[in-house]
Amino acid sequence: MNKQIFLICCCLFIKTIASVAQESPIPFEVLPLQNLSEFQPTSGNWTIVKDVFYDLNDGASKITNGAGILLNTLDKGENQPIKSSFEHGDIELELDFMMPKGSNSGIYLQGRYEVQLFDSWAVKNPKYSDAGAIYQRWDESRGVAREGYEGHPPLVNVSRAPGLWQSLRIVFRAPRFDSQGKKVSNAKFISVHQNGVLVQKNIDVTGPTQASFFEDEQAMGPLVIQGDHGGVAIRNIKYKTYGAETVTLTEMKLTYYDSIKTINDFAKANPKGKMDIDVLAHLAPATRNEFSGTIVGTLTVPSDGEYFFNLNLAWVPDDTPPGVINGAGKFFIDDKEVVYVDGVTGKANGSTQLTAGVQKIKLNYFKTFGHWYAPSNDITLVVEGNGVARTALNVPMRGSNQAGQIAVKVADKAVMQRGFIMHHGEKRTHTIAVGEPGGANYAIDLSRGVLLNVWRGDFVETTPMWYGRGETQLMLPLGNVIEFGGKPTLAILPNKDSAWPDEIAGFEYTEYEVLKNGDPVILYKMPGVTIRETFETSDLGKKLVHSLSVTAEDESKQLYCLVAQASKIEKLPNGLYAIDDKSYYIEFEKRTSPIVRTTSDGSQELILTVKLNDNMGKVTYSIVW
Repeated sequence: MNKQIFLICCCLFIKTIASVAQESPIPFEVLPLQNLSEFQPTSGNWTIVKDVFYDLNDGASKITNGAGILLNTLDKGENQPIKSSFEHGDIELELDFMMPKGSNSGIYLQGRYEVQLFDSWAVKNPKYSDAGAIYQRWDESRGVAREGYEGHPPLVNVSRAPGLWQSLRIVFRAPRFDSQGKKVSNAKFISVHQNGVLVQKNIDVTGPTQASFFEDEQAMGPLVIQGDHGGVAIRNIKYKTYGAETVTLTEMKLTYYDSIKTINDFAKANPKGKMDIDVLAHLAPATRNEFSGTIVGTLTVPSDGEYFFNLNLAWVPDDTPPGVINGAGKFFIDDKEVVYVDGVTGKANGSTQLTAGVQKIKLNYFKTFGHWYAPSNDITLVVEGNGVARTALNVPMRGSNQAGQIAVKVADKAVMQRGFIMHHGEKRTHTIAVGEPGGANYAIDLSRGVLLNVWRGDFVETTPMWYGRGETQLMLPLGNVIEFGGKPTLAILPNKDSAWPDEIAGFEYTEYEVLKNGDPVILYKMPGVTIRETFETSDLGKKLVHSLSVTAEDESKQLYCLVAQASKIEKLPNGLYAIDDKSYYIEFEKRTSPIVRTTSDGSQELILTVKLNDNMGKVTYSIVW
């Protein structure tokens, strides 16, 4: 039995300073989904609806008429695919999708190269046929049992339960052809992210995948969604299309200095030396922890328009303590300041209008000392424009990190890991993460008695804790993380309409026990109440069962349990509660009567009354995702 989880290093910060990095201002094209006018004519299996419900267990569906969601429901007649009216070459595509139980569909880039959509909920060993996969190619001439080839399973299965919304982000590069029409490079999936997790990276596709809608390869083609294998709902379709031309940075020269301590020192500093460079990096002789330089060069852009730049100085961490800035940088185009990295964080963005052709750039930067936990001296400059794909300019070739990824694995029993974890931009320091054999993982803030998040898939990466000095002490969840609100789970309220507190005065974690299967039993106390908290998985890891047993000194004081906080909470026809626009489910035991209430800021909370009998009570619910 452990009396304390860990001691906090006194010099570390509880909150990280928010990065100023932001989304690119280069706009996406949006398919409005008010009707089917954005698509080529198709069969009656495709409709536009306002909302859809898929039952978790039997696949039954219910729709709400309206607009905003593209829905495929298999018809008794012909079930055709649906093809976009627009055609694309290189594309960045984002959308949300929802699968009914057991369903199968797919997104075909240019109508030829399929990213698989499938009900892959809790599949342990995903294949090329599971969600997030690049589907296989097919060639009968290869012989029996060898017809299928080049399928690429997802790197990790992060699929959510049937009836929940999932996100997909694809960066795709079309095949290239010479002036005679001969293919000179294959189609390529630069990246595929499912539910925010990288599941494919740099996948060459040598030709159309099985069941593609065109047998040849072309520079352009429509976006196609499969329509004859199973139902699927899709919303929030948006995209950026790109040409083959890129931004280039050439003729770079580096001037390096001594004794640069602030970004304003460059105007009066005396150069120590100059050199030609061909990669964006500080290559001059210098100590690793103290250097400064000015890089100038020629930037060539292919077309007129707004260009967006992101500058990242890797030696400046995102949790730099105030007053100990160890570096900064400014990026100029034709003497106009475009990006300023102030050193509080290492990242910053900026945008400017440019004309096609040649521009002169200048980058001033310095570093005065090295953080143990941010040792890299890399400089990254990323550019994007209308019709110009996001590109990191002149990236130096680096050897791989010898340490690699240090990850905690889960085998046949639960595993606990103590450390710090990020939650809604805040570094939580009194945390413990638990990995379950079924792949249902979660993290708890012991100091406040809060279930912070859950995720499915691999457990945690601990490289920031154990490599080098391990200064940040961060553990990184390896999966599709669903973050909860962060307020205390239990509170005594005057009535069911009273505002939920952000903290409980006198709340205290006391100890935890470890069961034979590795699961923790966590004990807390707050004024007049002792609490025993347990978690266990059920249904082969598909559900996380959360139980709280309490003993109260005074039965007249009403105790409540905060089950969920979200922008939207709705009770479904099957009795489950869908949280945050169908991001996950809450399942209650029979004869439980939860309360959905609206807060002063317009969000919603799902709470339970803790019923006491002889000063003792218990609440139990399951999280399903």
